[in-house]
Amino acid sequence: MPLSGPLFERAVSAPPVPRGLPLVIALTGFTDAGSAVSRVIDYVRDDLSPSPLVVFSNDTLLDYRARRPIVAFDKDHLTDYRPPRLELSFAHDSLGQPFLVLAGYEPDFAWDAFAAAVLELAELYGVSTVTWVHAIPMPVPHTRPIGTTVSGTRTELTEAHSVWQPHTQVPATAGHLLEYRLAEAGVRVAGFVLLVPHYLGDSEYPAAALAALDSLTVATGLVFAGDELREDNREYLEKVTEQIEGSDELARMVQGLEERYDAYMAGSTLATPMIHTGDLPSADELAAELERFLATRPGEDDKRGS
Repeated sequence: MPLSGPLFERAVSAPPVPRGLPLVIALTGFTDAGSAVSRVIDYVRDDLSPSPLVVFSNDTLLDYRARRPIVAFDKDHLTDYRPPRLELSFAHDSLGQPFLVLAGYEPDFAWDAFAAAVLELAELYGVSTVTWVHAIPMPVPHTRPIGTTVSGTRTELTEAHSVWQPHTQVPATAGHLLEYRLAEAGVRVAGFVLLVPHYLGDSEYPAAALAALDSLTVATGLVFAGDELREDNREYLEKVTEQIEGSDELARMVQGLEERYDAYMAGSTLATPMIHTGDLPSADELAAELERFLATRPGEDDKRGS
């Protein structure tokens, strides 16, 4: 079916953007265990105040019947209409470092056209790297670090931070297609899959969002404060602990998951989880991670030769 209208519109008041910035992608859709990506999007929009550059068309990409817009009703009249948003924006991290962020819903339609548009925009802005995150439920305990599976063309990240490297086929997301097309185009791209405890996957698990931000830091050098997420996570874990302590069945389940996890990690030759402990790192830990990130980045000669 041909597109019913333009795929996107450029924001009228878009600010000037320097070339060579990292691009971060956060799309909600098929899987979002622990609401990791949803919380990252909320954090970016609420705390970092990004400036839209490109606004994608809901009428072209969105199935309204599957994801209905929100309306506000006040006694006898409607006061607000809030459709979903999918935007490419210009933002700054907690230290003022600039980056690009593509955030919002996963398109329901026109995936190939959407991927082509993102590649065109990546080339237009000369992005240095592309990093995307999503989260899936896994039989792992919440008492252990949140692991990641890393894919893409940045072998320094896949080798250092993949705790699970399966040979399998899975239903694709739009993020997978973007990574595949970007890799074909020679872009330095990495996808982080967060392995979230399956019994917390249907809830809003703040540690998952913190782990997503942590992954973005490792891949890009960007820094995200996330103070509210940290406080939410402390309160959330207190409630989870209370529930487990009050149920022998839950306690046995978590203990069994811990034993399986520890046995797997003890026999694994893959990477150990980095900082994903359900909280953002301390200043010293963050400095160490940034040093490791900078040490693995190619020099200017390497970039010119790639």
